[in-house]
Amino acid sequence: MILLQLLVNGLQLGAIYALTAVGFSLIFGSTKIFHVAHGSAFAIGGYVYWWCVAKAGIAAPFAALLAILAAAAFGLVMERFVYRPIQRHEASFFTVFIAAFGVQIIVQNLIGSLIGRGMETVSTPLSRSVEILPGLFVAPIAWISLAVALVLFSALSWFLNRTNVGTAMRALSENPDLVRVFGLDPGRIAQYAFMIGSAIVVPGAIFTAMTAGLNPAIGSHVMLVSLAATIVGGIGSVRGAACGGFLLGLAENLAYWKLDPQWSEAVTFIVLFLFIIFRPAGFFGRPVGAK
Repeated sequence: MILLQLLVNGLQLGAIYALTAVGFSLIFGSTKIFHVAHGSAFAIGGYVYWWCVAKAGIAAPFAALLAILAAAAFGLVMERFVYRPIQRHEASFFTVFIAAFGVQIIVQNLIGSLIGRGMETVSTPLSRSVEILPGLFVAPIAWISLAVALVLFSALSWFLNRTNVGTAMRALSENPDLVRVFGLDPGRIAQYAFMIGSAIVVPGAIFTAMTAGLNPAIGSHVMLVSLAATIVGGIGSVRGAACGGFLLGLAENLAYWKLDPQWSEAVTFIVLFLFIIFRPAGFFGRPVGAK
């Protein structure tokens, strides 16, 4: 029963990882920008939801909507006022990386100064575990997180494959001129990618606020997991990022069976290392470093 409990916990954590990894992969796949500040969208969305519910007394659905808008606005600001000016000067990959990393640190310290550096949670009956089988405890939020993740993945797949904007986002990374054939502005399409990629992490941030809790450094952890899941799933593959997120969530929890919990992050990078060595293309993508 312990193994089944760890599998259930791993799927719940994997849903959160998958949502963040899909957002990162969507942005990177569309724009080829290594958005290191992606974890800041997770932190901003989570803290906006927490503040609205715990401090302002706003109903949860409206708080979730405000959190999504805040994360999408952050993505828009990053594309418009950070990455686009840098790219206009044909900056190197390293320059873009440092600029994004700087934003990540600024957001982390800003949250710590405004909110504090302690753990913040949103108390809800949905996060209370219920014994569904002898020795197996599952909280309603676990089922909800899985259902939301699957619905969002299906909706995103439909959007990318059945709409002109979605097709243009997929084409942007290969040939910006092809985007213009659709009568669309490549810069505007990049903004859509950042806004959607940033907004889709918010459900995972809300589920985290309801379970493990939020702290100012959570964006950095999320960013590392998103990067690992993207490589495991395959660079540029949205469905691969989702699979990578679930795999890492399961691996971290199954490791508790034999290892101390402090090894959870190490397990993530052990899985990443094994994929880089034995399957550099990940599940569905291109080998790391491939053009």
